Amino acid sequence: MSAELISILVLVVVFVIATTRSINMGALAFAAAYAVGELVADLDTDKIFAGFPGDLFVVLVGVTYLFAIARANGTTDWLVHASIRLVRGRVVLIPWVMFVLTGALTAIGAVSPAAVAIVAPIALSFAARYQISPLLMGAMVVHGAQGGGFSPISIYGTIVNGIVEREKLPGNEIALFLASLIVNLVIAAVVFVLFGGLKLRNDGAVTETASVSASSSVSAGADAKSAPEGRGDGLEKDREEDRKENPSAEPDDDTTRLNPARMATLAALVALVVAVLAFDLDAGLTSITLAVLLSTCWPEDSRNAVTQIAWPTVLLICGVLTYVGVLDEMGTIDWAGEGVSDIGVPLLSAVLLCYIGALVSAFASSVGIMGALIPLAVPFLAQGEIGAVGMVAALAVSATVVDVSPFSTNGALVLAAAPGVDRERFFRQLMMYGGIVVAVVPAVVWLALVVPGWG
Repeated sequence: MSAELISILVLVVVFVIATTRSINMGALAFAAAYAVGELVADLDTDKIFAGFPGDLFVVLVGVTYLFAIARANGTTDWLVHASIRLVRGRVVLIPWVMFVLTGALTAIGAVSPAAVAIVAPIALSFAARYQISPLLMGAMVVHGAQGGGFSPISIYGTIVNGIVEREKLPGNEIALFLASLIVNLVIAAVVFVLFGGLKLRNDGAVTETASVSASSSVSAGADAKSAPEGRGDGLEKDREEDRKENPSAEPDDDTTRLNPARMATLAALVALVVAVLAFDLDAGLTSITLAVLLSTCWPEDSRNAVTQIAWPTVLLICGVLTYVGVLDEMGTIDWAGEGVSDIGVPLLSAVLLCYIGALVSAFASSVGIMGALIPLAVPFLAQGEIGAVGMVAALAVSATVVDVSPFSTNGALVLAAAPGVDRERFFRQLMMYGGIVVAVVPAVVWLALVVPGWG
């Protein structure tokens, strides 16, 4: 049995054990990376650790640390109420607002994980407050980011178009952008319908009074009457519990008011956006720096923030990606891709490459996978039986739409940012949803973009 096949079988075993024994998959993956790397691939420790995602570790820790402080001092609550006012109380519009916002950020040049890191904590805090499915909200954020991710001036779009030009393939920047936008928009609409979006519309809306005057008895009554069914009672109960626990709360504790800590936190969030988009600074290091500054000024608000960093999620993601790095180091990914491209049947090779791109990208860098798969497709694209424009678009969409997986950067950020959820259950939901996307989307884009021979 080849070393590459052994490494794939070990990955399957890791999934099975983690699912059936409730063991952190990241810890299992670290052990598997050490065992396979040392015993099967004869890799030294440096090469095993080469796959450790240090940048993602810092992003996960930094972003969850900063937004834990924002939750502690009430800034995220204030942002939720501001969002309600923006859409005039129509909760049904909020998931689409998050979709458009992340799409706009990536379309103008933000790296997809950076856009998700900025928007996801706010979106999921809103979901927790109004009992919206976190899977619905998280998927809308990620698909929004990927929907705008291939504009001609975006990071993904620039990279893919550059690869196409380097490989001297026919290209169409607008077709690539529209393919990703339409696919992600359709998926978002399906998710919206399946996970309760229409129920938000049918249940009604939160009135502006409810969103602006959360602490007053008048607004409490308005919430009970005007909030969606099942939500008004919950909001009122939360406020009653808050009043019992803290009867002497100052007016500044009202989630609709800005106190100095909240203003400073909002300034930090704006600084994070500017640093990432305008100056191309690292989102993780910038987040940690801003969080430390806020902690220094208001230590009482951030005393427990470090404990709220999503450490189990960090262990899970870093462990799995370290094992994927071992697979890459020992050539397993290239071995699988080359085996597919040698089949000799262009259409079959095309759909298999789309599936390999989707599956591997669910655990690894989408950009890296696109950079590897597009050149692998060159030999049979040169034969003229497959349209280059459609094939490139299919590979690009397949390799990025799966970023809802909890093992990808975007999915991991969504998992880490969700407050007040059973993380193991939410992880399983994201994994199942990601699995469905991996199973369905590559075939659909292959049928829509490759089989007709576009380009």
